[in-house]
Amino acid sequence: MMRKKRRSSVEKVAGTTAAPKAKKSRNSSRQPKEAASEETSETVFVTFVKKAGVSLKHNGASHEIAVDQVVFQKRIQQQLQKSPRYPDILKEFVTDLEAYVENPDRFRNCLLPCVPQPSEGDVRSVSSFQESLIRMLLGIEMLQTLIISTLLEKLPEFMFDGIVDGGLNIPRMIINQLKWLDRVVDTKELAAKLMELVSVAPVEVQRDIITSLPEILEDSQHNDIARELNALLQENTQLTVPILDALSSLNLSSSLLTEVREAVMATLAAVQLEDLPVVVKFILHSVSASNAHEVVSNLRQKLELEQCVLPPVLQASQIRMKSKSSAGSASTATASGSSQDSVTLVLDCIKSAVRFQKTISEAWLKAIESVDDVEDHKVLDLLVLFILHCTNANQSRRGAERVLKLKVRTGLMREALLQKTFRDYSQVMRGYFPSILALAQSLVRSPDPCVVPFGGQMYSHSFTAFDSYCQQEVVGSLVTHVCSGVSGEVDVALELLCSLVVEKPSEMALYAVFVKGILDYMDNLTAQQIRRLFHLLSRLAFGQQQQGSHIQDDMHIVIRKQLSSTVPKYKRIGIIGAVMIVGSMGALRPKGKESQSSSLSQETLRQVTALLELVKSSSESSPEAAALYYDELANLIWSSALDPQVEEMIGMSVLDDFQDDFVVDLGPDIAGSFIFPACALYNLEEDESQGGIAINLLPLLAKETQHKGEQQRSQIGKQKQEKRVSPLCLSPFFRLLRLCEEKRHQGDLEEIDALVGCPLILTNMDVVDKVDSLSKAEREFLCSLLFHTINWFREVVNAFCTQKETEMKMKVMTRLQNITVLQALLERALAGTPGYMPPVSNFDGETTDGISFGVPVNKAKKDGTGKKRKAPGKNAPEGASQPEEATEADETQQEQPEKEKEKENRLSVRLTAYRPFFRELDMEVLSVLQCGLLSRSLLDSELHTKVQEEVVLGPTELVFLLEDMQHKLEFSLTAAPAKRAPFLKMRADKTVGFSHLQQRSTKDIASYCVQLLPALCSHLENCHNHFQTLLSENNGVVDGPSTDVEEHQVMSSGYQLLLQVINTTLNWSGFSQPGQRSLLKKALGVLAGRLKEGGPELTLEQLVKHSFEYLLNFRSTMPSLSTALCLSQLLSTVSEKGGNPGAYREQTASLARRFLNQSWVTASGEKERGSKFNEALHTLLSIYLEHVDDVLKAVEEIAGEGITELINASKDESSASWPTLNRQTFLVFYKVLMAELEKAARRIPAGKTSDSSEVRLLGAALPALLFVTSISRSCDLVKVFDSRPVLNVSLKYGRLFLESFLKLGMPLLDYSFKRHKEDVQSLLKTFQLSTRQLHHMCGHSKIHQDTSLTNHVPAVKKSLELFVYRVKAMLTLNNCQEAFWMGNLKNRNLKGEEILSQRSQGSDDDDDDDEEEEEGNQELPPAQEQSDDEVQDGDSD
Repeated sequence: MMRKKRRSSVEKVAGTTAAPKAKKSRNSSRQPKEAASEETSETVFVTFVKKAGVSLKHNGASHEIAVDQVVFQKRIQQQLQKSPRYPDILKEFVTDLEAYVENPDRFRNCLLPCVPQPSEGDVRSVSSFQESLIRMLLGIEMLQTLIISTLLEKLPEFMFDGIVDGGLNIPRMIINQLKWLDRVVDTKELAAKLMELVSVAPVEVQRDIITSLPEILEDSQHNDIARELNALLQENTQLTVPILDALSSLNLSSSLLTEVREAVMATLAAVQLEDLPVVVKFILHSVSASNAHEVVSNLRQKLELEQCVLPPVLQASQIRMKSKSSAGSASTATASGSSQDSVTLVLDCIKSAVRFQKTISEAWLKAIESVDDVEDHKVLDLLVLFILHCTNANQSRRGAERVLKLKVRTGLMREALLQKTFRDYSQVMRGYFPSILALAQSLVRSPDPCVVPFGGQMYSHSFTAFDSYCQQEVVGSLVTHVCSGVSGEVDVALELLCSLVVEKPSEMALYAVFVKGILDYMDNLTAQQIRRLFHLLSRLAFGQQQQGSHIQDDMHIVIRKQLSSTVPKYKRIGIIGAVMIVGSMGALRPKGKESQSSSLSQETLRQVTALLELVKSSSESSPEAAALYYDELANLIWSSALDPQVEEMIGMSVLDDFQDDFVVDLGPDIAGSFIFPACALYNLEEDESQGGIAINLLPLLAKETQHKGEQQRSQIGKQKQEKRVSPLCLSPFFRLLRLCEEKRHQGDLEEIDALVGCPLILTNMDVVDKVDSLSKAEREFLCSLLFHTINWFREVVNAFCTQKETEMKMKVMTRLQNITVLQALLERALAGTPGYMPPVSNFDGETTDGISFGVPVNKAKKDGTGKKRKAPGKNAPEGASQPEEATEADETQQEQPEKEKEKENRLSVRLTAYRPFFRELDMEVLSVLQCGLLSRSLLDSELHTKVQEEVVLGPTELVFLLEDMQHKLEFSLTAAPAKRAPFLKMRADKTVGFSHLQQRSTKDIASYCVQLLPALCSHLENCHNHFQTLLSENNGVVDGPSTDVEEHQVMSSGYQLLLQVINTTLNWSGFSQPGQRSLLKKALGVLAGRLKEGGPELTLEQLVKHSFEYLLNFRSTMPSLSTALCLSQLLSTVSEKGGNPGAYREQTASLARRFLNQSWVTASGEKERGSKFNEALHTLLSIYLEHVDDVLKAVEEIAGEGITELINASKDESSASWPTLNRQTFLVFYKVLMAELEKAARRIPAGKTSDSSEVRLLGAALPALLFVTSISRSCDLVKVFDSRPVLNVSLKYGRLFLESFLKLGMPLLDYSFKRHKEDVQSLLKTFQLSTRQLHHMCGHSKIHQDTSLTNHVPAVKKSLELFVYRVKAMLTLNNCQEAFWMGNLKNRNLKGEEILSQRSQGSDDDDDDDEEEEEGNQELPPAQEQSDDEVQDGDSD
């Protein structure tokens, strides 16, 4: 008893520090005895456990259990309950347990699973796996609380021990005992004790406890424990991962989950990088559909991936700093790699979230789409778009593609962001390469030119940043783009391949075979694209390093095959390719290291010479091929830096050959007999009347014509072997000569300056007046002679326009005058030569075949039944204005005699259609625009006095240069959408005549135009002053007595072209790119500086304001409506360049109205008219209605005032308040007004609203619609306004208006009916009249069986029927269905007369019954109104 009592007293203080101290104070010699006595003595705990079926083992052996654990628990429970000392026995049992487990080995044994006791009997009674002794005791509810307290008190003893022998972690084992208990008796107490432990435990134990909480506690405690964990999260970021793991497994209320998520989001910036994936995963997995957008937007804002990865520069510097110790550099590299790995894991979390939750993918798209500032976009945005694209869901793929295109188009995602992403996250992005490639393909194929460069950058960075597999895929994809045949796509892909060859020659050399495959698809490529292709292939094969030398033989084979072809198209490809190879083989080598020679080897020089000889010999038989060879060689010399040996070799032969072939000494007489008498013309060298030189043009052309005749008559090949000098080669050969001289003498052309002023051997140009009396051959010969002469002068201007000497400038100016005079003569000659095919002058286009243009002309002539007036139109496939002008002339001149009619039409030939047959003017020629007034002095040989001569840039020359400039700018700066190549390829090639321009970047062209802006402004002011003076002289009358009609016409054209050129320049889409902002400011600064002196300190908004004011000053001197339109468009363009275009809306609208209210008269006194006038009027009226504040009010004003005045005016008069509105322009006004009304209907706000202003908006729209659509009903106007075009417009836009009204307007009426009954009733009654008018138009169309009108009828009738039932639905919704009545409506024509055929058919015709029903609901408006009132009164009562 004494021992028992002492033990119990000791056990009472178990768990405190007293017990261990007492134990330690014992004499070591007595310990074995004590231990032995304890083992022999059996406590309550030991006795009960043994009786229940568990044998307690020592010395490291596991306890053995003989019964099932449920039986064991039941027996223990029964023993305790049956004990006479119950319930005190419970404490005694636990006290004995505490004493038993004081020994660490025993404690460990109790925590380890028991093993079944081997017995001779049936072993199946005990399962193979058993719980630990402690865990089985925890399953007994009466003991559970006491044992849990014991365990948690024991846990601190082992907190700092870590892993003990045998790899066991005692704290973790203790916590594991508490997991997944069938029932926790006092879960609140347990939670409190666990959290107490967390507050004092080391980090490892804290993590174990926290991660086990969801498995220990019951659901009722989840919310409380989550709050405590949330508070702990704020204090200790080390526990972020275990806390979030625990929170993810807890069953929380939505409000608490939101609170926790917000707290986690707040600490996001302070989270360790390696913990970031867990945090992101928790945030995204705790999202519901209702708050997905908010959460994702917040996460996107807080997640700063840029801070997770060091920039490469800092990484490199850190590696250098730590490279002294190898461990240092290794750790830096590891850190860099681990940061990339962490980013990868974060993105994987996002990827799994968007893949399995549609709401999250939509939220990411919305979050990225809602960013509206360039600076706010992050690397994360791009990476998430790639993630969304790589998921299997089609919707997210399409969404990612759409958002990326939108962001790139609006300039919010720029190349700098893409570059940063590839630079810092290449390892991460490698996993998304398929998506990157697919998106790049989509962007490059896009018809929107704004997004294409971004796709190109994606390709370029992918090639640079990724491995060889990706590089191969990139090259393969680019080759596919080139072979697609879509022009824009091909250009971008070739440009990218060229840049990759320059930047990464050794890598690209590996894929040279892929690129070589494009040679099989050259049929669809333009000449410029073929140049680019051969440039990159020859650079790979024959470049300085010659990494791709394995394709050299293939290149030579292809070139020789193409050169030997008899088909002009393939010979052309061969010539271009051969010249590009010469450019790469003979390129100037930079002075390199000692091992490399900076000059060409003799072997290479020999190959270059041989190749040039081969091309020359292959092209001698065809003048077109020879001319192309000269042009290509000239381009090469202009654009490339060739080795001096190669330049010298080319230049030596060119000068001699040109003199031999084309230049003759000028004697008193010209030998030879030709079709026309020869004479020397256009000589500018007055002092060299004898002994000068001349260009031998007429004799060469005569010989060429004779040779062609002989070739047609006989097939003998003798003629081919003689060297032929064709006048076709004159201009190309001179261009080559000039560029060779420029290269050899650094821009000085003194060697060949005699050619600028030397005469040409031509014939007297008076012969043009007698063109009618000449034979067909003579007329064609004369036209060819004029074409060659003009082309020679164009090349002379190209060559000498940049020379600085005054004398040279004056000669160039004179040559420009010669060109304009000769063009006027050529127009007259062409008018008398129908079916004529001009000589080719641009040899790299399809027209070299000589068939594509010639055959249709000849056929057209036959189809034209011999009428000469049709020839000009047929000869001008691009000049759309000529047939219209001819038609107009046909209408107005029917009474004139036939001869005068033919003569008048013949003179209407325009040279616009013949542009491909003139030599291209270089951009440098436009510098002539800067010349204002030039003078030179001539010494008189006898008196030695100075005679002043003044040469200025005349109006005709100004127009000539501006026309050329406008064509150039439209071609290069106006971005045409990339269209798919049609199945049957069109013959017309729009790039002909722009070969040199294509080799310049659009940025260079735009910069050059900005340099010319001051000169253009000066000319603009001169034109303004000219017309101002003219108006003041004539007292404000345009067609006054002192007006020179021809001069007025030329000055008007110049004025209009100047405005167009400035508009096209400022409209360049490149100005929206961030790098071109300074160029835009410079351009606007020029305009603003003409009005107000201001330096570069002005903001863009101020520059726009001053530029707008400057241009507005020109409004008073507009000579024609088309010029006025150009000014309006230019002002609109300028206003859009600032940040607030709305500020200029009112001024733009008032200016457009001013022009519309002006009566436009030509210089000859007639009113302006015709298709071009109507087109300009249409655009100007659209601008007015687009910029006016209240569109509906403006429409009502035009319809109410203008058209009413027109109805009352006589036949030829206009409306008084709108002078541009007359019977000829009525259709233009009508179409624009209908289109604007339809747009207004689409702007009706959708959704429920009771605001009366919306109903008033509809009320304002409908009277205007009624007026415009029912104009034709008036009997007086039927003869004027029932024309087919008017009815066509009415049916088309009437249906569109009706559809928009049904979709947007009727829902509005549904909710406005009760509050605004009168307004809605009035509106529907008004609409009824309009719909009935549409019904009458359908009847009219059926009677006349006009297919262009009847095509609209089914859709119109469908809309009318829908309208009927929609009104019924509205009334039903508002409990007024009794007010709806439907009856039969008679079919009538436009005059309101009943269509008689309907009576006989009666009700058998279903279509007509439908029509009657459609309108029947509104047949008796008064009755309906009464019904509505009655119903409404009933409702209100």
